Amino acid sequence: MENIFSKDSDIELVDIENSIKSSYLDYSMSVIIGRALPDARDGLKPVHRRILYAMQNDEAKSRTDFVKSARIVGAVIGRYHPHGDIAVYDALVRMAQDFSMRYPSITGQGNFGSIDGDSAAAMRYTEAKMSKLSHELLKDIDKDTVDFVPNYDGSESEPDVLPSRVPNLLLNGSSGIAVGMATNIPPHSLNELIDGLLYLLDSKDASLEEIMQFIKGPDFPTGGIIYGKKGIIEAYRTGRGRVKVRAKTHIEKKTNKDVIVIDELPYQTNKARLIEQIAELVKEKQIEGISEVRDESNK
Repeated sequence: MENIFSKDSDIELVDIENSIKSSYLDYSMSVIIGRALPDARDGLKPVHRRILYAMQNDEAKSRTDFVKSARIVGAVIGRYHPHGDIAVYDALVRMAQDFSMRYPSITGQGNFGSIDGDSAAAMRYTEAKMSKLSHELLKDIDKDTVDFVPNYDGSESEPDVLPSRVPNLLLNGSSGIAVGMATNIPPHSLNELIDGLLYLLDSKDASLEEIMQFIKGPDFPTGGIIYGKKGIIEAYRTGRGRVKVRAKTHIEKKTNKDVIVIDELPYQTNKARLIEQIAELVKEKQIEGISEVRDESNK
């Protein structure tokens, strides 16, 4: 049998430890930069950036008119994003959900899911177009404001980052888990961000306490009440912190009973599952005094 490890063989002998380190580092950087984490400049992950850029260049004018989501997804995976269509559509759907995004970058028409955890309709049914926010993210992209790089097969070019006239990373926040790195940034109010940035332009050495006079904390699309500032201050100062959010409620007086009405929910809380959990706690008598649990959010 031929010795495949002979000196005349084309097989290169390498140190397995160094090879694994090098390969894993390349893989890590690919996931961090190319898929899982947003760019601080425009606040977008590559898939979101490519969706918006494809809509901007769409011949069907999805930047101004509603077009089928399937057409947008096809343009994205065919020209810029060589991954699965389901993953691209899931990203598009979330960009249109007003309970997921503080300021949606896509305006959807059709069933784009619900806060109850209902799935969106298939991409052949829903339609989408760019929102006012996404126009600001892409404005002046044709004036050499950003660098363009070749797409995955070199047949076209795509923006390395969007011009982004708004601080989108703080505006809509982002979350992602990469390799050895993760991020979870909450959304904020546009008005507060503008006031804070204007103050920072005039006072470049402003302290965190001064900036927080304008940017008071996260502003979630589903509302809720943030308890305590300690976690927010710690997050702003060090990049690590915990924000506690509770539902906003009020009590309505009825003839023979009081009704606790939940007006706002903590961010990313599944309403249908919450109702089931409350009903289960009442059934097990872990919560006393509750005679009925109803969902009146559509009334």
